[in-house]
Amino acid sequence: MKEPSAHYDLLIIGGGPIGLACGIAAQKAGLTYLIVERGCLVNSLYRYPQNMTFFSTSERLEIGGIPFVSVNPKPKRAEALEYYRRIQQKFALNIHLFEEVTSVHRREARFDVITSKSNYTAQYVVVATGFYDIPCMLGIKGENLPKVSHYYNDPHYYAGQKVVVVGASNSSVDAALETYRKGADVTMVVRAGCIGSRVKYWVRPDIENRIANSEVRAFFNSKLIEIRPNEVDIRTPDGPITLENDFVLALTGYHPDFAFLEKIGIKLADDPSKEPFHDTKTMETNVPGLFLAGVVCGGMNTHLWFIENSRQHAEQIIGRILDLRSWRTEPL
Repeated sequence: MKEPSAHYDLLIIGGGPIGLACGIAAQKAGLTYLIVERGCLVNSLYRYPQNMTFFSTSERLEIGGIPFVSVNPKPKRAEALEYYRRIQQKFALNIHLFEEVTSVHRREARFDVITSKSNYTAQYVVVATGFYDIPCMLGIKGENLPKVSHYYNDPHYYAGQKVVVVGASNSSVDAALETYRKGADVTMVVRAGCIGSRVKYWVRPDIENRIANSEVRAFFNSKLIEIRPNEVDIRTPDGPITLENDFVLALTGYHPDFAFLEKIGIKLADDPSKEPFHDTKTMETNVPGLFLAGVVCGGMNTHLWFIENSRQHAEQIIGRILDLRSWRTEPL
């Protein structure tokens, strides 16, 4: 292994809002720190649909005590990107973008951190990587075809096309409504018997009315079973059907990088949640000095944590670090 390029009190993996909050808290505590992000600044938010509206109000997305002023009751993606970009600039946060952490090894009282560009050492490490980088796959034939996407960005691309949207979450409903309004022929395929219970309350009546008026077709209690270049097969309660199709938006959710978490030594729950082990008061994992922050804490339960209710993880972690440093420096 090459000699480390620098040593930090704290290395933060992930440059999303919670990773930035951890950096701000470390800076205020006088700790040396580095944030390492595999993509662009707040990469997950950047990958959200262009027209996405947050469920939360702007004040609940604030970090670092800096007001988030929005012209809308609930801010949009573009406003959030601008806000967090200004946050990074105001605090002059020490962040390396487009640099991926590949391994974290604990050695005595420090961590060796290897990235795609360099090596570092740190006394403590925070994993704030979110869950948006790895989609939940359908596991069906044809899922790897170019016409299939697990992310949705802009509706114009699908104008005049026959689009199948898989799922009934916020992302699925937004995609169905937006592409329908740009002239797509939209069919939703939903495993459950109705639109998801957590769909934004101001959007639910819209999609339910479009379905009731047959403007958007929906197959409930159904499953997409095969995708081909020009058509798809759907298993419905009334039997299998085949539809002509140009594009499939398989918006079936995302999950944390469990392989990475296990690789760096974090234990996962032995149940479907796969929740990473952590102390909810300090956010410290089973690996001493290694912490979790943000939505990654929920495992497959990605609906449990949001920016608004995980901002405090930064203060919890830094408080724990300061306690540990105080205890280790106490005179004998």
